[in-house]
Amino acid sequence: MPLTYNLAQIEEAAQYILKHSKSKIILFYGDMGAGKTTLITSLVKALGSEDKVSSPTFSLVNEYSSPTNSIFHFDFYRIDDENEALDIGLEEYLNEDAFIFIEWPQKIGGFLEENFQKVDIITKDKNLRMLMLS
Repeated sequence: MPLTYNLAQIEEAAQYILKHSKSKIILFYGDMGAGKTTLITSLVKALGSEDKVSSPTFSLVNEYSSPTNSIFHFDFYRIDDENEALDIGLEEYLNEDAFIFIEWPQKIGGFLEENFQKVDIITKDKNLRMLMLS
């Protein structure tokens, strides 16, 4: 069932994802500017981390700590070849018992299996987004 939210409701959207996710590995799909990093920031906070969240656009991966788990945040927007993901150790990360949030997962589709949680963020208008989990 889709969830519609605005920026003031983003913490509720994060809780919705955590409650309904079938996996700790969550793939975020959405157009540029849809709010993927903003939503991931709320997820990291909801998991109890006090770390400052930023987009790992150039580093490809950021690690955050929480009271219970490590959290890894990937952004594959800038990669040209999915093998670049292997070069940073993606397979090892995917085998960790950690929350893993991946932006632009379509860039590494060859490495993703079916047991991940897919989150589509659809821009309804300037302030309104819709989440669909599949």
